[in-house]
Amino acid sequence: MFDEPGAAATGGWRRTRIRALVPAGAEIAPLLAAAAADAGLAAAPDYAVETVGDADWVRRTQAQFAPIRISPRLWIVPSWHAAPDPHAINIRLDPGLAFGTGSHPTTKACLRWLERHVVRGARVLDYGCGSGILAVAAMKLGAGDALGVDIDPEAVAAARANAERNDAAARFLDSHAPFTFPADLVVANILAKPLQVLAPVLVAHCRPGGRIALAGILAAQAQAVADAYATGFAMRTFDEDDGWVMLEGTRR
Repeated sequence: MFDEPGAAATGGWRRTRIRALVPAGAEIAPLLAAAAADAGLAAAPDYAVETVGDADWVRRTQAQFAPIRISPRLWIVPSWHAAPDPHAINIRLDPGLAFGTGSHPTTKACLRWLERHVVRGARVLDYGCGSGILAVAAMKLGAGDALGVDIDPEAVAAARANAERNDAAARFLDSHAPFTFPADLVVANILAKPLQVLAPVLVAHCRPGGRIALAGILAAQAQAVADAYATGFAMRTFDEDDGWVMLEGTRR
């Protein structure tokens, strides 16, 4: 369950386990009582407390992320790793506050789609850019201009930093700011409900004959998203991986 805006409530699991970090010496019982009251529970749940020992958290975090091979010529490489293939297109990207490290199936699908469709000089719009990985990849694949927009100022800041790290001239804007950007390629890796709501916006930014790619869609949601774009695009499935579907279409 992803708590998408506009989606009908589906209820919860019968049992949920929550783990929370609190400062040593915190008063646990009143904290749980307040949380339970906010959640509408009659009483605080049973709980256990354990001490988290100190560690080299930076090294532990870095150990979770290794270079990711998207295709024979495209890699995502954390800054602390050497590039496995120095001759490939290597996107330097560290995990941060914004979505998009290259590890999620939807991000991988979008990167493969860009690799297939970006031609030299193309204009690419990355709507809901997160870390900026797709706009950065588009520029490194030969796009002439790439614009990323996001509703989250933290994501816009992270995307700009990632573009600078990769020496990529992608631009990034807050989606609340008005902009005009007729694109040859539009890619949006968000969630199903927002994609449906955004259909008029994304259609308007894709030039006639241009292409669109939509990701962040569960298999059961694919038809509803495709229907939302049917008047502007001939939609079809580009990729399906681990229950996630990516749709693509050509602007009529």
